[in-house]
Amino acid sequence: QVQLVESGGGLVQPGGSLRLSCVASGFIFSNYAMHWYRQAPGKERELVAGITRADGRTNYADSVKGRFTISRDNFKKTVFLQMNSLKPEDTAVYYCNARRVMFYSAEYDYWGQGTQVTVSS
Repeated sequence: QVQLVESGGGLVQPGGSLRLSCVASGFIFSNYAMHWYRQAPGKERELVAGITRADGRTNYADSVKGRFTISRDNFKKTVFLQMNSLKPEDTAVYYCNARRVMFYSAEYDYWGQGTQVTVSS
């Protein structure tokens, strides 16, 4: 079955770093764009970063530009989110997402269960 399994979350002090990983299985990883979303208490889920399936183009939310880096390893079927200079407002549950749009045909959208990131002193 399709699985996206996140890891790497935890408690970190402001200014610290974490590296999130998401291992995919059950689908052809290289055919999917990958994303990280996050949801803080009382707020809507927001897109943090995305990376295309082939040429590795990336996009980021304005709030994390210059601090976060998304990358992927299609051989290992894994997407990463390197988070540096973390701030308390980065505290959220972070979700891994895989998405494939087949125009005029279908859209596939898979989600992991999330991993908690808490930034606090």
